[in-house]
Amino acid sequence: MRGKQYHQPLKLTAPWEKDAGFGRKLKTYRNHTKIIAQPGIVMKVLRRKRIVLFMAYFLLLVLTMLNLANYKWTKEPQQCNHQMRSTTYQSRSDIRFLYRPSLAKKRQLVYVLTTWRSGSSFFGELFNQNPEVFFLYEPMWHIWQKLYPGDAVSLQGAARDMLSSLYRCDLSVFQLYNSPGGKNFTSLGLFGATLNKVVCSYPLCSAYRKEVVGMVDDKVCKKCPPQSLRLLEEECLKYNTIVIKGVRILDVNVLAPLMEDPSLDLKVIHLVRDPRAVANSRIKSRHGLIRENLQVVRSRDPKLRRIPFVDPGHKANKKDGSDYHSIGAMEVICDRTSRTLRTALNPPSWLKGKYMAVRYEDLVDNPAKTLRSIYRFANLTNNHDIELFALNMTSGSSSSSKPFIVSSRNATQAASAWRTVLSIQQIKQVEDYCHHAMSVLGYERVRTAGEAKDLSKSLLARSKL
Repeated sequence: MRGKQYHQPLKLTAPWEKDAGFGRKLKTYRNHTKIIAQPGIVMKVLRRKRIVLFMAYFLLLVLTMLNLANYKWTKEPQQCNHQMRSTTYQSRSDIRFLYRPSLAKKRQLVYVLTTWRSGSSFFGELFNQNPEVFFLYEPMWHIWQKLYPGDAVSLQGAARDMLSSLYRCDLSVFQLYNSPGGKNFTSLGLFGATLNKVVCSYPLCSAYRKEVVGMVDDKVCKKCPPQSLRLLEEECLKYNTIVIKGVRILDVNVLAPLMEDPSLDLKVIHLVRDPRAVANSRIKSRHGLIRENLQVVRSRDPKLRRIPFVDPGHKANKKDGSDYHSIGAMEVICDRTSRTLRTALNPPSWLKGKYMAVRYEDLVDNPAKTLRSIYRFANLTNNHDIELFALNMTSGSSSSSKPFIVSSRNATQAASAWRTVLSIQQIKQVEDYCHHAMSVLGYERVRTAGEAKDLSKSLLARSKL
């Protein structure tokens, strides 16, 4: 038997038959058998699946939490600040601006409320020189130029709307007052740009460094490359403090809507000066203020009775006409100043803690002390270099300078120059227009020409604010 079995012919299977029928099942069966025979592989696969499922669940949980946090973030009214510098900024004119998430921290916004020839150019330099401040000088000048000869009062709303945009770092508003078909505004196209430390310093220009205190030479800055407003907007977003100085908002009540806006943290510093000194400086610089004087005078109330501008026996000449507009504008200016002071004496909720009056005479008498007080109000860090700058600018040897140019001079002498220059008739005219404001701010009236010229007698009293 064994021999027969040994010699039994071997049965061969064709290759094409191995792939059919039982061949496939056997192959599948053998594979399963192999896996079951090695349980370690099964556990390894199951562990990998659990890890993948756990990671997917954890990632889903994190994304859900981030989405909830982002929803809560964007539901609150916020304002732009330096944290957005890494994002691509879109102008408010771009519809995508409407969907840009706001940031949490409000920035400190300051408006320097003042009038022409009140020492405001020098006062503005106390902020222009500060490396923490994004400063704009007289941006509403563009409105007055474009809408000339609109009267001063009728332009208040447009000026306020411009401020609302600028405090949000939206500089595209300047395009509204561009000439039809004119070139787009650039950084050097803004009024006062060639004296602005932000515009003339790195990264917009290599001529200056913002942290180095010192006046900007406009001839040097004019050589800076003009930058787009978008780049200037991006620079604005880096600062936690924006200060705008202007002479074209005549009454703090005009700013009430901005100061009540919960998305803004706006404070007002009211820079004031003896109206008689203001009138004297306006007469001195009358050629540079012709358009502004006319726009302000056009806002006068025609029903008011006024004392004669000159003596009845005096023969009028062309100079008297220029002086008439310079002093006549004081009627409107002092009327609006009085409205501001009445509001400040009995402040509504939107003004409480957000208003500060600074007398120019106190600033030049004690620059360091006054500067510290101003910086505390504006939440700025005291800067010793700027204190020295203020001291040097108010203690020069010159008693006067060219109009609209900030330079070192004897500011104390300049503050009282009106007493020896104005006629008694001009003094009486200004005092008649400004008696209420003078009373609140502590500027005493004079009775005679001799009293005015007696510089040993102080005409400063304690302010009621």
